[in-house]
Amino acid sequence: MSDDSSRQLVPLKREREHTVKILIDQYAADNLTVDEFESRLDTAYVATTREQLEALLSGLPVVTDSSAQEAAPPIARARADQVKDTGIQIAIMGGSERKGAWTPPRKLYSLAMMGGAGLDFREARMPPGETVVNVLAVMGGVEVIVPPGLAVETHGMGLMGGFEAVDQAGDYVDPDAPRLVIRGMAIMGGVEVTVRLPGETAKDARQRRRIERKTRRRLRSGKGG
Repeated sequence: MSDDSSRQLVPLKREREHTVKILIDQYAADNLTVDEFESRLDTAYVATTREQLEALLSGLPVVTDSSAQEAAPPIARARADQVKDTGIQIAIMGGSERKGAWTPPRKLYSLAMMGGAGLDFREARMPPGETVVNVLAVMGGVEVIVPPGLAVETHGMGLMGGFEAVDQAGDYVDPDAPRLVIRGMAIMGGVEVTVRLPGETAKDARQRRRIERKTRRRLRSGKGG
């Protein structure tokens, strides 16, 4: 039998999906640059043998399940008696930012007028149940950053401005699971709600979303059978 027999075409769907998952985990663990990841991902989808897929993982360290969990830790929670009923954030011709390990009130009002306001919920100690954020940007901007895994619901509009919303499901099994509801308006200004991992920059988040979209398109196209 020819030496090429071990390299003949075989059904690779399961092996390909497994390889793609490992590459995604390696990129999330910063073991691959964006260019390295995209190059290996492209090769994975056109590989015709198991050997080609195995070569894409050669030399990469083992990424454990705990490493993946560290990338998106569970949502921190606050006790009900630690939560204020209302709070106000104002940025007029200036800036205001809330980030780190802070506890949002049940209802938060954020106003940016010819200034910029930032609300970062990635390390926030979230109240149980619903937290409502009302935002108004007038010739200014409000940026809201939320972590993966937090239930988010947005309702807003832009009037000669932009309102970029995000909606994502959370843990609906637990009735006390935190849920963030964002309502508001941008008048000649902008409101942006984005999802980022802890420590992730805006640039890193854009690259991650681009890679995720590319991976989903590849999977929907049916390549890799």
